[in-house]
Amino acid sequence: MVLPREPGLTPQLRAALRGLPGDVTTALLVRDLGTGEVTAALSPDTPLIPASTTKLVTGAATLIARQGASGWWSTELTVPAAQEGQARVNALTLRGSGDPTLSVSEGANSLRALAAQAYARGVRRAGEVRLDPGRVDAASFAATEYGLPMPALRLSGWEARPPGSVAEAQRRLGAALIGELRRAGIRVDRDALGTAVPRRPYVPAPRQDAQGRRLDPDPVIPAARRPESGVASVRSGPVTPFLNSTLRPSDNARAESLLAALAALPGEDDAGSGTLAGTLNRERAALRRLGVDLSGVVLADGSGLSRSDRQTPRALVGLLKVMYDLPYTAAPTTDTPAQVYATRRNLFAEALPQAGVGGSKEGRGGTLAARLTGSGLDVRAKTGTLPGVSALAGYVTARSGRTLAFAVLMNGPESTPLLELRAAQDRLVRALAAD
Repeated sequence: MVLPREPGLTPQLRAALRGLPGDVTTALLVRDLGTGEVTAALSPDTPLIPASTTKLVTGAATLIARQGASGWWSTELTVPAAQEGQARVNALTLRGSGDPTLSVSEGANSLRALAAQAYARGVRRAGEVRLDPGRVDAASFAATEYGLPMPALRLSGWEARPPGSVAEAQRRLGAALIGELRRAGIRVDRDALGTAVPRRPYVPAPRQDAQGRRLDPDPVIPAARRPESGVASVRSGPVTPFLNSTLRPSDNARAESLLAALAALPGEDDAGSGTLAGTLNRERAALRRLGVDLSGVVLADGSGLSRSDRQTPRALVGLLKVMYDLPYTAAPTTDTPAQVYATRRNLFAEALPQAGVGGSKEGRGGTLAARLTGSGLDVRAKTGTLPGVSALAGYVTARSGRTLAFAVLMNGPESTPLLELRAAQDRLVRALAAD
């Protein structure tokens, strides 16, 4: 099969790029989301450093893994099954799913709420507290450029002063939990943390009758092998507010915590899936299932801080198209993707910075708040910036009413003036919207 030849750049787009330093490599792809047609291309399969446009992958993978607006993270306290209902238990174990929004004492999704529930269930004394790291190899995530471990059990209050090691994270979380348990009226005998019992399914021994015929397994699980029983459970709100506060201001710490939350997901049997490398492989598998062309793509982290990351405009636009065609919404809808996008109900698109709205980067405009001001354009896109690297990828509504997905990656020497690259990107977007 002979693939149709893709167009190059229109004179308007070429003019937008004119004047860039000669040692800057630029790659670009634009696709009409209504027809699927590629309307402009410049080296679209060239792998370049994407900087924070990597967060598009992290954000999409999070929405997919948590089923969009209905998704949430959970945390629970368990006791040995044989001691369920008893006032005194050997241990209370904290188990989680990578929730980056769990707090010490604020609201229903907190250690305080867990402690209150355990007290209400009749727990009055625990020999010790245990923390279950689950499947996440927190230390492996310190290999990213961000450089810090990412445990599955973490607290939202750590963002201002994150723990520098797994041991420090455990100490701080353990002390906070013990403090809340005691505040709730539960005596904890030891301040030192115990070792959590791994969750392993019980496999009964094979049985046979006197004639050697196989019998059904014994349905009774020995008390010592029964899984622990939950005495308290909390869950986060929808994942989308946290996603918004990650993508709009381009928060690196939050992006890496989202990546670690993917590592905590059960149900994957790939080797090392709880490690950084295994989680990045999980992301690649998700993109592949979506039909994204991964040729030349390298994933090294969740934030895009690493200069080892590589993306192509084709891969980024492919992902943008999927997230437009199959939109996650806050409520079920029969509207078309175009209607969902136009009425600002596409959760992925709405998590992106909005150009020209002003305010701080923590607001709706994010890192695009001060760009394309006064243009009146509808641009929702993710920026990316590192020394010598500038990128922009997202959606723009053209004057004709067409919605376009675009990605432009620019790489040059680290001394390259980034303001010149951003100005060229803004000119490109204006030229795209003029059609």
